[in-house]
This record gives sequence, structure tokens and C-alpha cells, in this order.
Amino acid sequence: MANPGPSQPCDLAGLGVLVTRAQHQAQGLCRQIREHEGRSISFPAIEIGGPADPAATGALLERINQYHTLLFISPNAVAWALKLLGDKGLPEGVQIGAVGRATAQALARAGCPVDIVPEEQFDSEALLATEALSDVEGRNVLIFRGRGGRALLGDSLSARGAKVDYAEVYQRICPDADTTELLLRWDDVGVVTATSNAILDNLLSLFDVSGRSRLLATPLVVVSERMRGHARDLGFRQVLLSAGAEDHNILAAICDWFQQQA
Repeated sequence: MANPGPSQPCDLAGLGVLVTRAQHQAQGLCRQIREHEGRSISFPAIEIGGPADPAATGALLERINQYHTLLFISPNAVAWALKLLGDKGLPEGVQIGAVGRATAQALARAGCPVDIVPEEQFDSEALLATEALSDVEGRNVLIFRGRGGRALLGDSLSARGAKVDYAEVYQRICPDADTTELLLRWDDVGVVTATSNAILDNLLSLFDVSGRSRLLATPLVVVSERMRGHARDLGFRQVLLSAGAEDHNILAAICDWFQQQA
């Protein structure tokens, strides 16, 4: 899929943007920020590790041929599922769904055609609203997600008559990061980006009381209405909403906000 970038020419004029994604997922956004004359400041506030219970997850994946529908909640779910499945890969003829474009792209790059993906909003609610999941009576559904993910998708499909299992193929870990150096140059940070509630929670736990007050006073870009509500509950004063979690959407939100400051 093409990367459209901001709808208008955007010169960030040296704006410092704190990028909090996991290190292996941050390069694209950092590059786009630099291409638009901004300064990317990488501070991974989350790490992604393998399943908390490898034996249980492995046993579940051994039965993957029993499922009619496989649903993937994130690109991390795709990456770790395929890693754990190894040469076996996904079974042929199974229905595959993705919560959004980035997840669908990750599947497509791995040679796995996607049958179900929302067209606009990209979350569990939008996936549930697709026609393909409106009638799942009697179907076996396996949801690939991180440890402790939202229950909405599985609960809703169960209520529609599906038999649902979760393959928790990865876990989110709060890194042991020192914020001292970052806080010494906090004046260089013009805006913070975050792509999950776990990242927001980790940021609050990583900063001490004085650093937390500076963090909460800095404009924040999030990627969903649910995240915006959570950020406000945490005390962030100015929360900006991106159209999605893709790099170009986050960049567009930053550009729109920055141009309004001129």
C-alpha cells in the first residue's frame, strides 16, 4: 500500500518528536520525521517478547488445523505467530482476518492472503462490524494476540455462537529504561507519540514525579479514540488523535498540529 504522507507540504522546522514504539518498529516513523525536517528522539517505552507460557501456546498451535477462522490483532501477533509456527505456517483454506491495514500488510508480506479487514476504523469494534464475522455460529475461531489483550472481540464472537480460543503469542514488557538523560534535554521534545495504552502506562511508570509532570504537559499523539480517553484519564493535557497507527497517519497528525501553531 502506498504511503501518502501528509496531505499538505510539511516542514517540521526542527520539531523534536519523541517516538516511543518498540525499537524494531520505530525506524519508519523516525525516518519520515527526519524527511520532513523534524528531529526524531527514540525512546522505546515497550519491548515485545515471546509467549509467557510457551508450552501452552505451542500445544494450541499444534491444533491450528481445527479452526475455521484465524484473527490477528496486530503486526506483532503476525510476526510471533509465524515465528512460532515455523515451516508449518498457516493452514491452507482457512479464513484469515486482520484488525487493520498494518496487520493485513504484515500477513500479505508473509504470503498469507487476508479475507477480512475493516475498511476505515481499525480496531476490534470495526472488525466485529464486518459482514464476514456477522454469522459465526458453530465456527472455531482462533485469535492471535498479546498476553492480556482486550476481551471484546472474543466475547462478542462467543455471543454470536462461535467457539473462541486465544493464542497469546507474545507479551508486552516494560523496559528497564533510565529517563535521566531524556529529561535533561526535555526542552527539545515538542510532541510525544504513543501507539498503545501499554506504552502510555509504561511511560508513566518510567518517569519520576517531576518528570511525569513534564510528560503530561507535552502534546501527545495517539492512534485511537480509546487511547485518547485513556490518555486523558492519566492526566495528559493535550491529546491529538491520528487517523490510524500507520507511520504516515501519525506524521500527518503531527504536521496538522504543528502548522496550527504557526
